[in-house]
Amino acid sequence: MTDPTPAPAQVVDVTIERGTSIALTFDDDLVCTFALTDMRANCPCATCRGFRERGDVAWPRPGQSSEIAIRDASFAGAWGLSISWSDGHDTGIYAFASLRRWWLANMSEPLTDEA
Repeated sequence: MTDPTPAPAQVVDVTIERGTSIALTFDDDLVCTFALTDMRANCPCATCRGFRERGDVAWPRPGQSSEIAIRDASFAGAWGLSISWSDGHDTGIYAFASLRRWWLANMSEPLTDEA
């Protein structure tokens, strides 16, 4: 018996503009382009999520610059992207499936790893 559930869309290309954006292209031709400020403000790590759950802003924190860039980025397996930010933060892993859901929801809900 075959599983009738379709396989999740896979990322086939990642384009990083270190000072402005990240674009993900999925195998169904959906292209999602995220501003770095949105990505950093919605970092999925436990610390940033904790700030947001308390009603605080995760980024920029008081006294921090609101300018952000990517210092480095690497794949977390085949499922996500690990980013090292210019403000020194580097603990969040951005799951491709979560980014896709966030994009399709017009980024109106928080970025989460929930299914």
